[in-house]
Amino acid sequence: MRAIRGATTVKENRADEIYSATDELFRQILQENELTNPEQLVSVIITATSDLNAAFPARAIRECEGFESLPVMGMVETDVPGAPRKCIRLMVHVEIDRQLADVKHVYLNDAAKLRPDLARKRDEA
Repeated sequence: MRAIRGATTVKENRADEIYSATDELFRQILQENELTNPEQLVSVIITATSDLNAAFPARAIRECEGFESLPVMGMVETDVPGAPRKCIRLMVHVEIDRQLADVKHVYLNDAAKLRPDLARKRDEA
């Protein structure tokens, strides 16, 4: 089992933006890690910064075809000064046979500054 991390940001605290950004991030994680079978996924933990309260990001994943029964849990991210605002983070637990170094984490938009080392590797691939 491996955990795949990802994060993204939205411009405004609106339900449509939260759902769209979460869906984009989730699908990008699946694509980059060649996860095509919903049975490969174990669970997803989502955190969102406290300034995102217009919607539950988990809904975007639960509405993805094939992933309706996937356990998803949402939480509020720790409010650290200087951290990206309006940020959604995912930790996707999957059953894949890969080395840690071969897992592709995804950081989009302003969240790329959370892990520039991983965002750079992704851009170079």
